[in-house]
Amino acid sequence: MKRIAALIVMLIPGFLAAFGIKLMRDMVFGRLQQPFSYLWLQFLIGFILFILGLGFVAGFVLHRDRKRNKVQDRFKKNRNGSL
Repeated sequence: MKRIAALIVMLIPGFLAAFGIKLMRDMVFGRLQQPFSYLWLQFLIGFILFILGLGFVAGFVLHRDRKRNKVQDRFKKNRNGSL
């Protein structure tokens, strides 16, 4: 059950990142989507969604690898909580 919950938690940011890529692609081809009134705003929202989704997935993977001690020394935390 924990693995299914983790999969769902990972899919939501993944879908947000994919939707962000779609918004940016549509802006490149000049296709304005419904809730946006400007192409530059559509691109900006798409870029923000992409960065947030990718950042969440990358942070999740880094946290998991730190717990399993599979990261390089520069990514390991010190005892005081800093890198």
